[in-house]
Amino acid sequence: MKRALNDLPGLPPLSPTVFHILLALGEGDRHGYSIMQEVTARSQGQVRLGPGTLYGAIKRMMQDGLIEESDERPDPELDDERRRYYRLTELGQRVAAAETDRLAKLVRLARTKSLLRVSKLA
Repeated sequence: MKRALNDLPGLPPLSPTVFHILLALGEGDRHGYSIMQEVTARSQGQVRLGPGTLYGAIKRMMQDGLIEESDERPDPELDDERRRYYRLTELGQRVAAAETDRLAKLVRLARTKSLLRVSKLA
C-alpha cells in the first residue's frame, strides 16, 4: 500500500529511533541485529536500540510503508535462515530525506540565534 508523505500522521518530525533505523537501512538491506549494530556504530555508542524498541519501531514502520521485509537473502551458507531482512521503501527514502532537510534547517536556525552565540562565550 503506497501512502503519500502527507498522509502519515506526524511525519516528519520522526522519533530518533525511526530516523536511526532509516539511516541504517539507507545503505542496503539489513536484519534486526545488524540494524542495532549499525545504529550503535553511527552514534559512536550514544544510541543503543534494545530488541523491544527496535522491533516495535520496525512493526510500525512496516505498517506505515516506510520499510518492507526483503525476500532477497545473502549467501545461504553465510546466513541464518531465521533472520528477517528489511529494506527502505520509496516512501521511506522520501521520509528520510525530508527529515534530513528538516533537521538541517533546524540546525541552521539554531546557529543564527543568540542562544548559541551566548553558549560559545561560556
